Amino acid sequence: MMRLVAMAVLIAAAGLSAFSCATVPAQTEPLAPGEMRLLKIEVPPGDLYGNIVQVFDILFEADGHPAVRRACFYWSGDGPYCSSVKRVSYGSPGTIQVELRPNPPSTRAYGTYKLEGYVEYIRDGKPARTNVVDVYISVILK
Repeated sequence: MMRLVAMAVLIAAAGLSAFSCATVPAQTEPLAPGEMRLLKIEVPPGDLYGNIVQVFDILFEADGHPAVRRACFYWSGDGPYCSSVKRVSYGSPGTIQVELRPNPPSTRAYGTYKLEGYVEYIRDGKPARTNVVDVYISVILK
């Protein structure tokens, strides 16, 4: 009888461990040759005031050192608004610095907005776009 209980517990544990593995998110695909993949947008610390230029960091991973042309953004779906990059630092992860004026269109008061961004770069001698990353930010208008 004790052996039967032990066997049942062992089978139950094996079953639970199999199901728990299914909930672990899948690994990200490996980078293709020359590919650049955005990881996230980092918002500057402190309050973000509209019409005041702020430096935003975009973290990325890349195969090699792709030439970054510009970064483009959507403010809660409105855009794209593109700008040149201030600086690119390659590493693990790499960082792209972009000067942005947090002034979503049609805003007249404080609000929270979804900022989506992608980067245009050169891959194998041809223009390419990265994936899109997003972040919610609160903007205070003066």
